[in-house]
Amino acid sequence: MENIKNEQKYNKWIVALSVIIPLAVALLFRVNLKDLGFDVVPLTFLPPIYATVNGLTAIILVLAVMAIKKGNRVLHERLVKVAIALSISFLLMYIAYHMTSDSTKFLGEGLIKYVYYFILITHIVLSIAVIPFVLITFVRGITNNIEGHKKIAKITFPLWLYVAITGVVVYIMISPYYV
Repeated sequence: MENIKNEQKYNKWIVALSVIIPLAVALLFRVNLKDLGFDVVPLTFLPPIYATVNGLTAIILVLAVMAIKKGNRVLHERLVKVAIALSISFLLMYIAYHMTSDSTKFLGEGLIKYVYYFILITHIVLSIAVIPFVLITFVRGITNNIEGHKKIAKITFPLWLYVAITGVVVYIMISPYYV
C-alpha cells in the first residue's frame, strides 16, 4: 500500500511529461532558427553522434537486464539511469539539429523506400508510446514496487530497445543523403 501511495505522487508528472515531451519535440521540430532570422551554424555533425547515443542506449538496456537477472539491483538501477540520461541527451541533440539544419530527404527508391518508412514510422510512434512506459517502470522501481516494476518492464524493455535500435537503423539508412 505504501508503494502505491509513493507512486501516486509521481502520476501527474508521468502524464505531464508523456504529453509535453512529444508536443515540445513536434513543435520545436518545425522551428528553424535560420528562418527566424538567427545567425546559427547548422549542427550537421550531430546525427552520427545521436545515432551513437541510441546505440549506446540499446547496449546499456541489455546490460541493465543482464544485471538484474544476475541479482545486481544496484547496477541495474544505475544502468537504467544512464539509459534515461542517454535518451534525454539524444532528444536534446535531435531537437538542436532540426532547429539549426534542414531536414534530410530519404532518396532511396523501390522496396528500400517502403522498408525505410516502415522503420521510421514505427520508430516515431513507439518513441512517443514508450515515454509513459519508461517513466512508470522507473517510478515503480524507485518506489520499491518490484512486482509492478517487473510486470511493466516486460513491455517497456522491448519497446525501448526497439526505439533505440531503429534510431540507429534510420540513421544508417538516411546517412548517405546528408548534404
